[in-house]
Amino acid sequence: MDKPVISQLAPTLLQAYRETHYQVDAGPVDLAPLVLRVDEASTSLAGLHKTFGVDCSAFITACNPWSESLVEEENVKRMETLRLVLRTRSLRWLEGLGQHPRNQWPGESSVLVLGLALAAAKVLAQDFDQNAFVWSGADARPKLVLLR
Repeated sequence: MDKPVISQLAPTLLQAYRETHYQVDAGPVDLAPLVLRVDEASTSLAGLHKTFGVDCSAFITACNPWSESLVEEENVKRMETLRLVLRTRSLRWLEGLGQHPRNQWPGESSVLVLGLALAAAKVLAQDFDQNAFVWSGADARPKLVLLR
């Protein structure tokens, strides 16, 4: 079993991650868009897992490495690279957006990768220099997974 990460991140940043709304565009499968919240079970996510025949998923971005703001063009390139990696690995994903409901940080383009095991999700998020990502197992309860 993995040891818990003792985070180097500022408490305010961790709180912002926990409060963010992780929106998933499920339109391609004729389901309503989903809004995932950390530590809140989602029957919609459970249904999405069932539709795709998976028992887990990871909500990941390539934008703003280490939570340092980049120009839009750079974030677009990073997300294109992430999608290329997912295609190369024959992984399925839905487009998403991570958006805090109250702060001024712009929403971050993201993807919900279907069927991505926790260990593989950690490696992928680390490859794109992320502090954390959101992962859901069979209970469809999104969890914040810290990497730093």
